[in-house]
Amino acid sequence: MKILLTGARGFIGRNLKEQLGKKFNLYTPSKKILDLTDQEAVRKYLGKYSFDTVIHCANANDFIYNISDFDLLSQNLQMFYNLETCQNLYGKMYYFGSGAEYDMEHYVPLMKETYFGTYIPKDPYGFSKYTMSRITEYSSNIYDLRLFGVYGKYEEWQRRFISNNLCKSIKNMDMTIDKNVRFDYLYIDDLCKIMEWFIWNKPKHKHYNVCTGYAVDLYSIADVINKVTGLHRKIKVFDEGWKKEYSGDNCRLKKEISDLEFTPMECAVEKMYQYYRTIASQIDFEEK
Repeated sequence: MKILLTGARGFIGRNLKEQLGKKFNLYTPSKKILDLTDQEAVRKYLGKYSFDTVIHCANANDFIYNISDFDLLSQNLQMFYNLETCQNLYGKMYYFGSGAEYDMEHYVPLMKETYFGTYIPKDPYGFSKYTMSRITEYSSNIYDLRLFGVYGKYEEWQRRFISNNLCKSIKNMDMTIDKNVRFDYLYIDDLCKIMEWFIWNKPKHKHYNVCTGYAVDLYSIADVINKVTGLHRKIKVFDEGWKKEYSGDNCRLKKEISDLEFTPMECAVEKMYQYYRTIASQIDFEEK
């Protein structure tokens, strides 16, 4: 089976490449080889290789490249539309949507797929994903896998809560929470297994909440980090109170994948802790 994986240098793409590359014939072209914002280049590349499956996880990254809101919206939509207009050149395409499609101003606990469209996101990232999801409704072979909180090795430890506080613990620093919130966190290894199921099977629906269906608050996660590391760092909360819960209902996903299981957070955090210990010399909180 021949698969195109976009965004293979990013957090999710790198993990998918590492785990699925052992089982499938993965193509992971660099931007130099395939510029997804170039419509003609995308058409030629897809026409040349005739992929069974496209896994699109490339995103405009405003953290690394400090791009404007307009560029984030424009680049995300250009990449998606260039792949979408060529849907006759591949078997099927999965892309990673986001819970942000439901609109951050109107989050409710355990949002169902049917909640989509009730509100239109105002932020550029959420609006780009919302627009992709609308187009997906009318496609024959494109599917939206809506992610909430995914965590694991290779994520941007400088700003991702679990990795950031694991690294702070290793560096003898206090853990920090800006403001507490209940979050639906999915371990990256579980996402890779779910993705493998979608490669082998034809989904019944066009949109899925790919999440655990269970929300945990940040303070409790910090307690898990202290338990796993045994370092017992202090936990500083800068803003008391709570943000809106960010979680999804995953009944549709569980009905489709009957044997779906999730890695306990304590086990996942333990694996991440061992990983960050091996790269501790590369962790520098002073570096800008």
